[in-house]
Amino acid sequence: MLYLVATPIGNLEDISVRALEVLKRVDYILAEDTRHSQKLLNHYEIKKQLISFHQHNEKDREANVLQDLSDGKEIALISDAGTPLISDPGFMLVHSCREASLPVTAIPGASSVLVALSLSGLEPTPFQFVGFLPRKPAQKLEELLDYPGTSICYESPERLHDTLKTLIELDPNRKIAVARELTKHFEEVRSGTAQELLDITALGEIVLLIEGSKESESDSLFSKEFLQSLVADVAKNCSTKDAIAKVAKQLKLPKRTVYNAIHQ
Repeated sequence: MLYLVATPIGNLEDISVRALEVLKRVDYILAEDTRHSQKLLNHYEIKKQLISFHQHNEKDREANVLQDLSDGKEIALISDAGTPLISDPGFMLVHSCREASLPVTAIPGASSVLVALSLSGLEPTPFQFVGFLPRKPAQKLEELLDYPGTSICYESPERLHDTLKTLIELDPNRKIAVARELTKHFEEVRSGTAQELLDITALGEIVLLIEGSKESESDSLFSKEFLQSLVADVAKNCSTKDAIAKVAKQLKLPKRTVYNAIHQ
């Protein structure tokens, strides 16, 4: 049996009795970072072999793990924090287990995605989780701003302020929430517009949540044809990108609204 065991995202007390029992019972534990996971095992006095299992060696480890499972061994898979596979290694192993009819089960527990969503004050359903934002997030953010429900993503503290500035350009009135250091001593969850959150301390693990798209009265005042015509006229003296920005500013619309009108 392969056990997918959720581990704490910050506070070491956030782990279930069942998870601890499984970690004590299995033959060995696959861990994303063995040094990090050893701290958790030491805290609960669990003496069990840790084997590294991360994105760089997942493929190489898979054959041996599948053979051990076929031989009847019990194996746990954990990530550095939270629920395995959620922006962490393990998907291909689970897929291969399913293909080979090998038993897999999950021991549920902490997830920064769900903790952030429950604390954000944004509409909890529907929601989508998209993992880490790309290094150049503008295009992806455009897509998220069009989603009707709450969008959840991870962002690095080093890029958070640049991402907030991009959101200001795309839709300055959209509500967002930034959660950091969840379940830890310096936990902070703030909500507002991107402009209002620019002063947030960009440290620790960051979860960014974006309010779902809601058609506004200002959006419905202008037809797609009108916006296309206006952008085309302005673009005679500048690039299309600059024309979109100028029209959006003139009509007090989000840039994405004008962008979508001319690309549909």
